[in-house]
Amino acid sequence: MAATSAGLRAWLTLLRVSGLGPARLLGLIETAGGAEAALADGARLARAQGLPGAVVDTLAAAPDQAAVERDLAFLAQPDCALITWDDPRYPPQLREIQLPPPALFVRGCVELLGAAQLAIVGSRSATPQGKQDARCFAAELSAAGLVITSGLALGIDGAAHRGALEAGRPTVAVCGNGLDRVYPARHRELAHAIAETGALVSEFPPGTPPKAEHFPRRNRIISGLALGVLVVEAAPASGSLITARLAAEQGREVFAVPGSIHSPRARGCHALIRDGAKLVETSADVLEELRLPAPAAAAAAQPPAAATPADPLQARILEAIGDAAVSVDTLIQSLDEPPQRLHPALLALELDGAIVAGPGDTYSRLRSR
Repeated sequence: MAATSAGLRAWLTLLRVSGLGPARLLGLIETAGGAEAALADGARLARAQGLPGAVVDTLAAAPDQAAVERDLAFLAQPDCALITWDDPRYPPQLREIQLPPPALFVRGCVELLGAAQLAIVGSRSATPQGKQDARCFAAELSAAGLVITSGLALGIDGAAHRGALEAGRPTVAVCGNGLDRVYPARHRELAHAIAETGALVSEFPPGTPPKAEHFPRRNRIISGLALGVLVVEAAPASGSLITARLAAEQGREVFAVPGSIHSPRARGCHALIRDGAKLVETSADVLEELRLPAPAAAAAAQPPAAATPADPLQARILEAIGDAAVSVDTLIQSLDEPPQRLHPALLALELDGAIVAGPGDTYSRLRSR
């Protein structure tokens, strides 16, 4: 059952103690026999456990009650909740990880956190093809009964959330800041749409700003909630590789979508595959590894293959581009066409969504999987 009023206040107060941290907080509560007892005798217990003097002093002086009142006001809103470690609604998958969060602030559907989830993550500066792939995987895997979980970031994360929503399915976004704000701000409307049918989740109290050190902590929750992590695009130093590493350490499945050997955003995925991640080309690859059946309507839900353009020059351009980015100069040489004929055809293909412009005056084909 949910915490009592006094128990909720005790939890919120303890969560506000700077320097206590997840492991120390859970240890303190376990030793005391509950959050209320831990708060009442916190200074003595912290001192006995050898915790830093600043933590002992904060507990002795009673942490910031004004902040606790703001937290209570946040939780009084519809569809807002605090799920504590001793709450039976705490996600079972998350209990298994090495440093589980003591509590989760949730805006939206709490019960969704206990559902079978798959995390989809990747580059913030994703290619159009990468974002389309993320949306397709999210839609298809949602149709198979998995809840798609990600981090609300720009690029692959946002595309994954949108793919699930466009399929009429809920999705979970784990945030590296308090849920009274949206980060990045460009995803404000997306966050509101997620909260309507899915859930926004954070271990950070309201008012907490996004900080660089928060995102590795967020990533362990993303992987911890899920049965596995699918990386769609990732550069060698991508934060999504941290999520994949945490997933492996937590005993979760790790999946990666391969890409062009010429693309920097594919190198992180290729490194994961070399290290043992399952190479994924279709949603069936993920479902097979997780021993889940494919939905009967999956084939019908697949987007139709792009039609060959009626214009002969446009058709030749698509054939010349193939599967890798090609510069305009290369197209001029290989097709033996003057720029004044080539550029209008490229523009028409781009407007039709058949190709996308890239850096260095290049073009790539945008394919439905």
